[in-house]
Amino acid sequence: MINIHENIATSLALKKHQVAAVESLLAEGATIPFMARYRKEKTGGLDEVQISGILERLETLQKLEARRDTVLTSLGEQNITDKKLLDAIRAAPNMTTLEDLYLPYRPKRRTRAAMAMEKGLEPLAKLILAQPDDLDPAKEANLFVSDLVPDAQAALTGARDIIAENISEDSVIRARLRDLFAGKAVIKSVVVKGKEDQGATFRDYFDHEEPAARAGGHRILAMFRGEREAMLRLSLKPDAEDAVDLILRRVKRGKNSASLEVETAARDAWKRLLGPSLETELKQNLKEKADVEAIQVFATNLEALLMSAPLGSKPVLAVDPGYRTGCKVAVLDESGALVADTLIFPFDREDQARKIIGGLLDRFRVSAIAIGNGTAGRETEIFFRNLGLSIPVLLVNEAGASVYSASEIAREEFPDKDLTVRGTVSIGRRLMDPLSELVKIDPKAIGVGQYQHDVDQNLLRSRLDSVVSSCVNRVGVSLNTASPSLLSYVAGLGPRLAKSVVEYRTQNGPFKDRKSLMKVPRLGARTFEQAAGFLRVPESRNPLDAGGVHPERYDLVNRMAADLGATVGDLLKKAELREKIRLNDYVTEDVGLPTLQDILAELEKPGRDPREGFSTFAFADVHRLEDLEAGMKIPGIVTNVTNFGCFVDVGVHQDGLVHISQMADRFVKNPHEVAAVGQRVTVLVMEVDIPRKRIALSMKGQG
Repeated sequence: MINIHENIATSLALKKHQVAAVESLLAEGATIPFMARYRKEKTGGLDEVQISGILERLETLQKLEARRDTVLTSLGEQNITDKKLLDAIRAAPNMTTLEDLYLPYRPKRRTRAAMAMEKGLEPLAKLILAQPDDLDPAKEANLFVSDLVPDAQAALTGARDIIAENISEDSVIRARLRDLFAGKAVIKSVVVKGKEDQGATFRDYFDHEEPAARAGGHRILAMFRGEREAMLRLSLKPDAEDAVDLILRRVKRGKNSASLEVETAARDAWKRLLGPSLETELKQNLKEKADVEAIQVFATNLEALLMSAPLGSKPVLAVDPGYRTGCKVAVLDESGALVADTLIFPFDREDQARKIIGGLLDRFRVSAIAIGNGTAGRETEIFFRNLGLSIPVLLVNEAGASVYSASEIAREEFPDKDLTVRGTVSIGRRLMDPLSELVKIDPKAIGVGQYQHDVDQNLLRSRLDSVVSSCVNRVGVSLNTASPSLLSYVAGLGPRLAKSVVEYRTQNGPFKDRKSLMKVPRLGARTFEQAAGFLRVPESRNPLDAGGVHPERYDLVNRMAADLGATVGDLLKKAELREKIRLNDYVTEDVGLPTLQDILAELEKPGRDPREGFSTFAFADVHRLEDLEAGMKIPGIVTNVTNFGCFVDVGVHQDGLVHISQMADRFVKNPHEVAAVGQRVTVLVMEVDIPRKRIALSMKGQG
């Protein structure tokens, strides 16, 4: 058996005690955000990414150990006592090696080899496989003719079937061929005859060939989708003769009649058994690798979007643009509550629309205008800018707003409002606090991923949920204003307890302090420990309840203040007092410098928001694709980052592509090094293809 802690520590370049600490904390019910933020002494300062890596490896190795136990039990039931085999199985470092070793002993369907053995041909197969120089296979085969075996040729065919299966189950051959596939396999795709027009989306892969080892994940997923939709035919193999030569070096001895039979069996083993099996395995491996790559891209984009700068708690007028049906308008107060909604027709009844908007602005003292960036978005923006307002007019990405408007969450929030009003409210709230609003929507609907419907859905959901959870806990959540959706991502809570928190708040009024959270039904001490540090209660008489110091350290902070003859409030207000704190005086077995430094940072900026400060943005005076010309330099906002570049909204209802080769004046390996979703950039228009609605952009020359 392998040492799990040592294995994980080595693979992730960590220490064994760090892995053991994470496993122990996990067994106690600790969450990743809690471990990363409040248990640094135990984990050795591991961050969320490192802890997640440990958890993933733990799960993988636990599955391996469970499978190893199953295999050993099966071999025991078969009375197999080969010490060398059993030792190899106990030492197998991964599932692939384990399954290769077990393959000859796995219960299997009735194969050609199995039927040949039933006919008594196994001794002939073993004799031929030994390849003695004096063996005449055809003559020897005559001895095996029976009622079940009509002639010598049938006997030889059956013997070769047995040899072929024996070869295909040889763990050494499989391992060597697997390496050949990994290093030399070529992926080829061709269009299915007659599907040229129907499969136009996959035109780049109608006659495509490249080494599988160098194929980009996005190309792999595109080709696999084309195959799944029956538009492309794929093959994924190394050169057949290289594969056969590799097999023969293992099984063929000399150049006699028996070895020729073995060679025939080896070629059959490759073509019928090993080739298809390892091709399927490589496809699966490439798919898994491409999935992880695509999901990581999605996760990185989602994190950037969720951590976008919030406008903050200010009244907002939100607009969902429309031509024929008009523009739905919603006014939100500083808490995001809907206080008014109406409909305007700025393109047909401009004077009336001006009058309605003017009245709303005067009545509610609006601080900003949020306009959805969908159909008629730029035209609606022009209408509002022409009003000569002194407040910012901003386009807001409305991807997924329609999903929210039709959701159960939206119906519960606005049972008496229709879909259009709910969607408009979502647009306004996205400007005020993107994180709080976007957590209500399935991350897949937000529009910052690629091939999200092609990748492993369970893995995607798990990864995106962890990203949302990380962002929510990094920012912190107001206990008295947060929605159930937002609270559900707080460490330790989840949807059911989040709903209980809101129900308690509704029935009993705002929470007075953090410890009042313990009064919520079914919320115990363990959950409180996990969640409390990420919840904010600015209304509390205890100033520490408004920041990120965990309640378990309140006594420590009180002692710091008392040692200086001050109050906690004084520590928060006076830098000169904080400078007098000697952290080493407070180091104990449970509390080390990492935690003490975090506490001091919180005292300096209690409840600090890690997101950037809000700033306004305006597109250039271009509104349609036809307005763009090669050579223009215009501002834009990055809407998506992929492995081959990034997409930028320049305000013409069609995002342009900055290919990875045009992202910087230097070589760029990973586009995320240069761009992030929501980033403001200046781009050079290189080419505009109006018929195909394509815009080629460059970000070179930006320093």
